[in-house]
Parts: sequence; C-alpha cells; structure tokens
Amino acid sequence: MNPSASGWITKFGEIVKDHESAHANFSDLYLELKKSGFVYGLNIRVPRHIDSEHILTEDEKAKINLLNALYQTYALENKNFEFSSFVDTVFQFYQDLEIGQISFFNKILTGGKTSSQLEKLINSRVYLADNILSKTFNSIITNTLLFIDVLTFKHYLTKPKHIRVYAQNLEYIAINITYHALSSKKKNKNDERLEQVFEASLTFIDNKKEGFDGSYRESLLANVAVWENQYFLDIACLTVWEDQTLEHRESHLIFGLGSDLGFKDKEISRALDEISYFFEKNSSTIPFLHDKNLALQFYDSMSKIVNKLILRNSKRLQKELAESKELVFLISQSTIRDLNEEERKKVQNQLIDIFKSIPSLAIFLLPGGAVLLPIFIKLIPKLLPSSFDENRVK
Repeated sequence: MNPSASGWITKFGEIVKDHESAHANFSDLYLELKKSGFVYGLNIRVPRHIDSEHILTEDEKAKINLLNALYQTYALENKNFEFSSFVDTVFQFYQDLEIGQISFFNKILTGGKTSSQLEKLINSRVYLADNILSKTFNSIITNTLLFIDVLTFKHYLTKPKHIRVYAQNLEYIAINITYHALSSKKKNKNDERLEQVFEASLTFIDNKKEGFDGSYRESLLANVAVWENQYFLDIACLTVWEDQTLEHRESHLIFGLGSDLGFKDKEISRALDEISYFFEKNSSTIPFLHDKNLALQFYDSMSKIVNKLILRNSKRLQKELAESKELVFLISQSTIRDLNEEERKKVQNQLIDIFKSIPSLAIFLLPGGAVLLPIFIKLIPKLLPSSFDENRVK
C-alpha cells in the first residue's frame, strides 16, 4: 500500500477486512495509538497488519494512523466493520466539520468516488501547509492535533449535531493546556518548535484572536468525557517532558491538572511514565528535537524526497523488467510448444503493460512532463504499468 498514490484508501479497506477485531475496546485502541505516537502527534510507526513495500515517511504514517483510528473507532462504536459504510460516514463527518470543501479541479483529479475524495480530505488534514515549497523547507509537515479528529468523530457517531463547535472546544482546551504547561518552565528551542507546531496545527480556532491566559479551566472542568480528559493529560505530559526532565513546578502542574481531570495520582504517574518511555525509545527519530539551520533542513528534506523517489521507482522498474524477462521466455517457448491458458494470459497482460509504458514515457519526456504525468495518471488511472500501481486491488 502506498499512501502517496491514489487508491490507497480502497487498498486499506482490502487489508483491514481480515483484521476486523484488531481492538477489543477503545481503551485498547487508545493505548495502541499512543505507542505509535499518533496521540502525541508524533507518528513513529503504523499498525502491524498494514504492510508497505517501501519505508514510510512521517506524513504517510500519519495518513495511515488517522484512517485506521477513525475506522477502528467507527467499528467499535457501531459494531459495524463494513468499510464502504465507514467511508461514507467519515466523509460526511468531515463535510459537517466544514472541512470537506473540494474544488472542481480537485474533484476532476480525485474522481467522483467517495474514497477518492476522502483521500484529498485526509491529505488536507495531515499536512500543515498545502504548498510544496512549505513542505520542502519544513521537516515537520504533519498536523500535531490529528487525534482531535478521532475524539470528535467518536462523539459524532452518537451526537452529530453542532459538531464543529464540539471540535472547537477540544482544540481550545488542548492548545490552552499546551501554553499553560510551557509557561511553567524556562523555554528552550525545542519548546519554541513545539509551540510553533501546535499553533500551525490549529483548525477550528484562531490563536491570534483567542487569549490563552488560563481561562480554559472552566471549560476543562465542565468536560467529563474520559478519553478526551486522558488526551488532555497526555498532551500536557508531552509538553513538559520534551526536554526529558521534570522539574518541581512542572510536576506540580501535571498532578494539579490530572486531579482537575479526575485522575488519581497513580494514573497521572503512569501517563508520565508512558511519555518518558516513548521519548527514551524514539527521541532520535522525533524531528523537532533536532537543531538544524534552514540550509541543513532544506538539504535533509530534499534528500528524503529524492531518495524516496529513486528507491520506489527503481523497485517498480526492476519489477517491470523481471516481468518482461518472463514475457521473453514465454514467447520463446511458444515457438516450440503451445502455451496453456494461464501462460497466454500472462503474455497478453505483460504486452499490454509494455505498451502502456510507451505513452507514459512520452508524456514524461515532454516539456513540463514531470508536472503533466501525475495529472494524466489521475485522469487515466490505468495509464502506467501495473508494477507502478501499488494500491491496485486484485
């Protein structure tokens, strides 16, 4: 499965149909999402049953984790594992959140299917910025507050009215907690980066118009949903622990916040232990912890993009050439014996693949072909050889 290519949501549906009972309850799901880093907004890995031929980038992990979290939440709440029903529901959910505005041009590129349009919506949720230049210069490109989508969706499945107001309240409390926790310590460069990422991830509120002065406490105490409160506590733990130390003032803040949220000291200590273990295990791969100047950041981002393109396309070309070798062998065999039905089908399919390669290469060689080819692929999905389509469902 390739989350950077069209059709990946349909492919995801094919994969998860054999793993319907991945979680017994939402508690199990939350723990798994925390271990993967998704709850913290730091995507370290994806569910074990999701197989990818390539090494996944951070944004690709975020896409998979978001879709998986939404699907598992839907299945647990509705006791319904039908993937097509889930796709329709989650698409409507984003429409009701007023995030589902897709331009006419993008509709042409993504197609009329709901799953294709949902791919575009998830892209818009995962990336902090839509323009490629921002993504190139910014090594942290993913939305840190994506788990709010999951909590809001969980609420939406039973109470769909006024859902945007609900999401606004969650985001307001989360960002206030972050600012309040950061104010309890002497800020370093990592704190500043973390603050910038949280600010850039805001969707439902405008941080320039809102005052983050501690007035959120009234909203916090009025909130009684267990998993939302657990998320608020975990976000606070992330904020104070990113420098991998816990001072007395920070500890006092966390235990005071946890008490306000209705947690016992033992449960608060466990949340701190979990974030401590997460950082100890994954700190080398968390991007905002690395101090890099703009030139190094640009170089690293470009290197990752180029390496990703070379690695993935070389594998595809190797696969295409391997299939062509089989074609040559079968054609040579046909001169001395009759091919059976299966062999004739292979010859036919591989010849079609080779013929499809010719217009693909011709478009790529045209001036601006690198820009035109992705558009043609969207408009004519079967233009490229089969080895280039990792999301094809057999």
